[in-house]
Order: sequence, then C-alpha cells, then structure tokens
Amino acid sequence: MQDPNEDTEWNDILRDFGILPPKEESKDEIEEMVLRLQKEAMVKPFEKMTLAQLKEAEDEFDEEDMQAIETYRKKRLQEWKALKKKQKFGELREISGNQYVNEVTNAEEDVWVITHLYRSSIPMCLLVNQHLSLLARKFPETKFVKAIVNSCIQHYHDNCLPTIFVYKNGQIEAKFIGIIECGGINLKLEELEWKLAEVGAIQTDLEENPRKDIVDMMVSSIRNTSIHDDSDSSNSDNDTK
Repeated sequence: MQDPNEDTEWNDILRDFGILPPKEESKDEIEEMVLRLQKEAMVKPFEKMTLAQLKEAEDEFDEEDMQAIETYRKKRLQEWKALKKKQKFGELREISGNQYVNEVTNAEEDVWVITHLYRSSIPMCLLVNQHLSLLARKFPETKFVKAIVNSCIQHYHDNCLPTIFVYKNGQIEAKFIGIIECGGINLKLEELEWKLAEVGAIQTDLEENPRKDIVDMMVSSIRNTSIHDDSDSSNSDNDTK
C-alpha cells in the first residue's frame, strides 16, 4: 500500500481534493516550530514598543523590566539621534549671497555641500535645480543649496551657467561650470547623481556610469577617426615617394 505521507505528485493531488489527509509534519519540523515559538515568547514586549508606548506602559513592568527598559530606551534614543543627524537636510534650500559663507564655506565639519549658482532665465539651470531637488531628498546627509548668481557674484557670464560647486570643510572639492561640464541640455537625473558620486559628495547605488555607452561610442569614434587620419597620412607619404 502506498504511504500517504510520501512526497509524490499524485499524493499532493489527492490531498488537494481531500482524498488523503494533510501530510503529517515530521518530528524535526514540529521541534523547530516549538523552538521558534518559545524564542518568540522570550522576547520582552517592550522590545516591540515605540518610546511613547514605553512611557505609557511603565506601570505594567516590574523592577527588572524597568532596568531593561531604561537601557533599551537609551539605545533607541541614540539610534534616533544618529538617524536625525544623518538625515538633517533632505531638501534643496535657497540661500542669498549674504548667507553663502555661513551656509557653504563654514558649513558643519565633514558635511558635503553641493551649491548651484543659477539664473532662472536659463532653462538648463531650471533642469539642474529640478534634479538637485530630487537628489536632496534621496541623500539627506548631504547639504544641497542654490543661489541666484547675481546675489553671489556680480557680472557672472551666462556661458558659465549653470555652475555647481562641491564643498567639504570649506574647500572646493569639485566644480562643474557651464552646460557641457554639467552634463549637457539633455542631462538626466541619474547622470547628475553619478557625476556627484564620482567626486564623493553622495553615496550612490548606481553600479555604472549611465552615460557609459555614449562615452564608449565617443571614444570609439575618436579612435576610428585617428586611425583613418593616420592611414590617409601614410598613403599621402607613399604617393609623394
């Protein structure tokens, strides 16, 4: 007679139609389930509570629990402070020229500051602001600011806009001046993210340069042009001889 607990496709079909009873769990599976339930039962209820819930439920715990709760509360508070410190920015802020030194040059120690000098009449500047606003939310540990160029530098030429300065500890670590250096009029969000990640201002999760294919095509084109020119030059020399 066939074992009803045997793992066969036919037995599975019979169980689905209720002809065979559900498969009996092995002792190992049962023991594993018991151990898991016991482990879950050992978890103190306060370990699943928020700080506010812990405050409300203080009267329900004994002295031993209260000591554990105090340790746990301190740990959670430290984690919360660390998170708030890490996520202290999170937006592209507008500053004026008068605030530049305070907000950028004298920013907090070891904080990366990405500064965009722009003019609202230039479409590329508006595109960069749009991208930076999204990146500021994605990388809240980095400070993102923008400033109308005239409030910071008088008579700054439009050909130099947009201008992006990357600061850390009062020093300019990178700069992108003009449309070409900033990525071109068709600049995509991921391309700007990669550009800023390359200089260390943000920690991207992108695995490779989004413009890699374009760069490879440009390099290939330049190489082919060079080979073609060398060939023409060689033929010209032979003709001369």
